[in-house]
Amino acid sequence: MDTKELLKKVRKIEIKTRRLSDHIFGGEYHSTFKGRGMTFSEVRQYQFGDDVRNIDWNVTARYNEPYVKVFEEERELTMMLMADVSGSKLFGTKNQFKDEIVTEIAATLAFSATQNNDKIGLILFSDEVELYIPPKKGRSHVLRIIRELLEFKPKSKKTNISEALRFLSNVMKKKAIVFMLSDFIADDYKQTLKITAGKHDITGIRIFDKHEEMIPNIGMVQMLDEETGELLLVNTTSKKVRHNYSKFHAERVNYFKDTFTKSGSGTIDCRVDESYVKKLLGYFKRRG
Repeated sequence: MDTKELLKKVRKIEIKTRRLSDHIFGGEYHSTFKGRGMTFSEVRQYQFGDDVRNIDWNVTARYNEPYVKVFEEERELTMMLMADVSGSKLFGTKNQFKDEIVTEIAATLAFSATQNNDKIGLILFSDEVELYIPPKKGRSHVLRIIRELLEFKPKSKKTNISEALRFLSNVMKKKAIVFMLSDFIADDYKQTLKITAGKHDITGIRIFDKHEEMIPNIGMVQMLDEETGELLLVNTTSKKVRHNYSKFHAERVNYFKDTFTKSGSGTIDCRVDESYVKKLLGYFKRRG
């Protein structure tokens, strides 16, 4: 992708996702992800109905009438976007590839966070951390994140979710809102997620194509495993082959949902031919 084409694509995604974050997700994001706590704002005279526990006794004694401390929500948060850039991201049979949906969802979330003056960071991972962009604020920073999501070329095509979560724990010392975008065709991350979720607010967004759930009966087909590079000749007329594949996929999906739920994390399922807007909005409303 040349520079002119890249900038055009970035601008197109910005226009679409900013419109969504401005009109749909801004308020939902704010109400769903509240600040770290309450911070002192000012002192004012006591009014009927004020909590007596907030009386400032030093000021009250000085002016000989009751004054209370006023607190406001500490809004500034940090959002970390974690995107799986392994080989399977290039799969898609309807409208868009999975990596295109990942970019749009990440951009929508990032602009929603920007509206609330929050910082946004990015981790791109395969079976290693391929790229880390530390959290910062502002539109230009979000545009850089979009550019990386569009044009980054990973060194590896494999996936290791635990490695990405360990890296997150090492670089983020304070609590962050974390969205992990992947197809989650992996396992063996239960313990790492449990530890990481104890510190951060994590949501797993599973991006998938309906043809990954089951193989259609279309005869002998040559298939490429994007993560290993292995070419396979698959007999899709075999009920056993189709059944074993569906079973394998269902086990990975169940592992994802069970692991995230038991760790106290959220989950969203986004199929590439369905509206991710409805899925995100529904999730925000349930949590808000």
